[in-house]
Amino acid sequence: MTNIKGKVAIVTGGSKGIGFGIAESLIKAGLHVLITSRSKESADSSASALTKLGSGDCLGMAADVRLLEDQQAVVAKAKSTWGSVDIIIANAGVGHFASIEELSPQQWNEVIDINLTGVYNSIKSSIDVLKESKGYFITIASLAGTNFFAKGSAYNASKFGVVGFTQAVMLDLRKYGIKVSTIMPGSVATYFNNHTPNEKDAWKIQPEDIGELVLDLLKMNPRTLPSKIEVRPTIPPSAK
Repeated sequence: MTNIKGKVAIVTGGSKGIGFGIAESLIKAGLHVLITSRSKESADSSASALTKLGSGDCLGMAADVRLLEDQQAVVAKAKSTWGSVDIIIANAGVGHFASIEELSPQQWNEVIDINLTGVYNSIKSSIDVLKESKGYFITIASLAGTNFFAKGSAYNASKFGVVGFTQAVMLDLRKYGIKVSTIMPGSVATYFNNHTPNEKDAWKIQPEDIGELVLDLLKMNPRTLPSKIEVRPTIPPSAK
């Protein structure tokens, strides 16, 4: 997919954070992007801001990745608007961090349903259109998908699952010319887990850095596939 201008992408959880950073990079590169959020207001507001940034168009749509029918509607909307769907970025995610003694069933279910089942719904709803376009499916996992930590049982389980799921899907779908990759970021300056980005986050990966990485993947020669990419801050505080 070396010529990406005019291609069509869907970014789940694209109204802020990593998803917004990816959508921003795609819009500036001339792609058309549909972003989703569980909040229609957030989706519409972010889509309006993104449209002003580049030559590509952006649509916002309220959708819950936990619902397969919502993801099917998103794919149908993108295809009816722009004629194809070339790229799916499964980014939507949530985190609850607590000891297993304190982690509630509701918290467990929300993390697994959004972070893991949501990725399943994203690819399940888009296989046919990606076959047509010989497209690209990218999941946003985490270094928590290979490094476990205390109070991370739900989040670790979801991200370990995303990494394994994505690699298996890559093997399933490459015969159709569909590329599949997972990106595993470390600390990113986002609003994740009720954090507000600030000047103290300068050492962290920035959302636009992940956007640049996605563009690099899309522009890579079709014969080559970086299927699993770990990304970390160059000099975290612990290294100083």
